[in-house]
Amino acid sequence: MKNFITKKSVTLLFLLTILVIVCIAIGIYQNYKPLPEGISYESEIHNAEHIELLTDLTYNNFNDVTIYEQDIFAEVFDIIEEAEDFIVIDMFLFNSYTDQNKDFPDLSGELTKKLIKQKEQHPDMTVVFITDPINTGYHSYKDEHIKLLEEHDIEVVITNLDKLKDSNKAYTSVWRLLFQPFGQSGTGWLPNPFAKEAPKFTLRSYLALFNVKANHRKAVITEKCAIVTSANPHNESGFASNIGFKVSGNIIRDMVKAEQAIIDYSNGKTIIPLPKKEKAKETDTNVQYITEGKILKHVVKELEETEKGDTVWIAMFYLANRDIIDALHDATERGVEVNFILDPNKVAFGNGKTGLPNVPIASELIKNKHINIRWFQAEENQFHTKLLYINKGENSVIIGGSANYTTRNLNDLNLENNLKISAPTEVKIMQDTEEYFQRLWNNEDGEFTYPYVANEDELTAILKLTYWVQKLSGLTTY
Repeated sequence: MKNFITKKSVTLLFLLTILVIVCIAIGIYQNYKPLPEGISYESEIHNAEHIELLTDLTYNNFNDVTIYEQDIFAEVFDIIEEAEDFIVIDMFLFNSYTDQNKDFPDLSGELTKKLIKQKEQHPDMTVVFITDPINTGYHSYKDEHIKLLEEHDIEVVITNLDKLKDSNKAYTSVWRLLFQPFGQSGTGWLPNPFAKEAPKFTLRSYLALFNVKANHRKAVITEKCAIVTSANPHNESGFASNIGFKVSGNIIRDMVKAEQAIIDYSNGKTIIPLPKKEKAKETDTNVQYITEGKILKHVVKELEETEKGDTVWIAMFYLANRDIIDALHDATERGVEVNFILDPNKVAFGNGKTGLPNVPIASELIKNKHINIRWFQAEENQFHTKLLYINKGENSVIIGGSANYTTRNLNDLNLENNLKISAPTEVKIMQDTEEYFQRLWNNEDGEFTYPYVANEDELTAILKLTYWVQKLSGLTTY
């Protein structure tokens, strides 16, 4: 009997050891595996004849009246109406579900109507909508807007997240081995975590959600022009403050190639027609399309090249990437001034938040005498902007779009997209961006920002510990 128990124990220990080894191998592979072809992309550098800064801002004026300045989706709808050959949409959040008792702009519904109308007017036009499985409850249901688009011969490509890298090695190992093979579709029975009125989730969809990854890109592309933005066509995000850039020219060809890569590896059917390459007018403004990890590469490079007298402006929803933080500290040692406008991370779609990650990160940065921080007054809505502007005197650089400054957004985990713009400081796009930052920093015609010290007491020992535990474990959305 003793020998039998010993043999049984040894066998069990052996099997458990094999299981642990398999889990570790899965976690390592899924974190370091090759990306699908065309992902983590940087385009050629193009001369740009026209680049326009677009902004959405929600703030109170000096009479305590809430003002809504919303330019981004008005411009999106305009370029859709002007398209004749193709329309490519790649958007993260695209639904109308909300628990808040607010009259939000119907961005999802309006975008759906615009696309359907344009397709009906130009039946041969190629129209494709790329989005994240979050809008299907991770395959628990089909959203009503997605149904409408498909009914009108518009392909909706649900991004295949499984082929992207996983950030949470421990959870990934278990999920990939035990749950992923069974898929997520079925009859939902669990509450939707995003809104009570939304369709229910399956348990397997919840398990997929906990693997935390996303197609977080935000782009609208036609044969005539394109918009890269930080804004989502999501009703509950309708009053968030955001930025975007409208561009035209040969950069569109590269943007199409980058979006075609997602369609192809996600088994979509649409082939987007490449616009003809035109002879570009030579200008002193350059633009480049960068995605995923290439965004981090370019941000760090530009920070490393700053010199004494330069000024760095950053407006950011989430800030936590250590490569960028280290590059900023190094820049200040060379005499560079750094100004941050940060979201306080206190609210998300009507729900309270803890202040992670910006509050603990800001407490670290503010110790550097060359780093200045102001908080955006986001009492009920998010300051969802992701924007870097470096004033180098005669020349300046802008990098902006969908990507937060976090590991998940910049280390080839999420899908992200930004534009990089380089030009003399005197050109309009640079002047407009400078004016945007100055307006918010100095509260020029409204109550936009407040000093760091007004939020200083939000940092607690528990909050700081939670930040580091989440950062090290990967169990976080940032």
